[in-house]
Amino acid sequence: MLDICLVRENPALVKANEKKRNRDPKTVDEVLALDEKWKKELKFAEELKHKRNVVSQEINELKKAGKNGASKIKEMRKVVEEIKNKEEKAEKFLEERNDKLKLLSNIMHEKVPKGKDASDNVEIKKGGKIPKFNFPVKGHVELLESLGLVDFNASARVSGNGFYYLKKEIALLNQALIRFAIDFMTKKGYDYVEPPLMLHEKEVFASMDKAAIQQSVYSIKDEDLNLIGTSEQSVLAMHSGKTIPDSELPKKYVAYSMCFRKEVGAHGINDKGLWRTHQFNKVEQFVFCRPEDSEQMYTELFNNSDEILKELELPYRWVEICTGDLADWKHRSADFETWRPTTNEYGELGSLSNCTDYQARKLNIKVVGKDGSRKVVHTLNNTALATSRIMVAILENFQTKQGTIKIPKALWPYMNGITEIGKK
Repeated sequence: MLDICLVRENPALVKANEKKRNRDPKTVDEVLALDEKWKKELKFAEELKHKRNVVSQEINELKKAGKNGASKIKEMRKVVEEIKNKEEKAEKFLEERNDKLKLLSNIMHEKVPKGKDASDNVEIKKGGKIPKFNFPVKGHVELLESLGLVDFNASARVSGNGFYYLKKEIALLNQALIRFAIDFMTKKGYDYVEPPLMLHEKEVFASMDKAAIQQSVYSIKDEDLNLIGTSEQSVLAMHSGKTIPDSELPKKYVAYSMCFRKEVGAHGINDKGLWRTHQFNKVEQFVFCRPEDSEQMYTELFNNSDEILKELELPYRWVEICTGDLADWKHRSADFETWRPTTNEYGELGSLSNCTDYQARKLNIKVVGKDGSRKVVHTLNNTALATSRIMVAILENFQTKQGTIKIPKALWPYMNGITEIGKK
């Protein structure tokens, strides 16, 4: 969430930011009104505490003089009750203020392009070569089923749509992609983490806004546990409540996890396949850094994913997310997409985001400087790769006339000698 000091000191900036996102700026006024009510009740409570101290001193003096202090004791009890009442009111207003504060979106970067929705996202880079085929292109489901590498019917029977059984070479390819991404990132100096797959509600809601989480997260019945939709959520929570010495920043992590998402919404999951699923494998990049370093880290994360796509020889592009499509918790964001010959368009593979201090403030994660000053850290995340979608991209772009699939050279060391799936 936003820093309340920013809202107090520069409400015009926050309102302008809400307008750019096509959101109602009156929320800013509601936050400030509740903030004033909180401060007013707090001030009353402090004044009453001072009065309590004065009365307490008077009672002590009466006792020393051997006089009856009954009236003062009665007055003291009344003051104590009023203090309790004011503190309860202050706590109520503070809770209401913070709930409203969480509704305000992150301040956007000046480079975020203006637009109403995803159709206005701006292409900023292209890479790789779109393949040309002299034979009818097959979809990844047809390719996999013809080679006996998946069983979507069995998974639909035992789990429903959005799940899958991977077999033989495609299961090896899944593991090869994971190992490739982990090795690539650890060589870049990122610490490898395997995080918890379930989190408490407080931690899982810290990464995004509550409405977005509720649309996607599977919750465990009768327990305060939720299956993660991305390891970003677990890695963010890892330093919850911690103050990190300046000398330890940036903290750069690469995390592998299974991920689980309801995928509730207009798109749903109606078709069998690997492109949109309820369960998938993902290798994620995550950074905690000083506020002044987050843009530099954004560029580094961009370059990491760009190199991965080049290594995998995929045709791809980057798009800068516009104001109308940018998630509330993001300062700026870019998606990287791959060309899909079966749909003749680019499809999203992953997303890079600078969330500045918006996520970390919810979990009170700070950095202490050499001078003793404390600031909320900035957080950034970026997909290294989600294996299911990358596999779709490889299957569709590297298929042959014979119905086999060539493996990108970068993955050969992880494929037990297999360089072409389906080749006799």
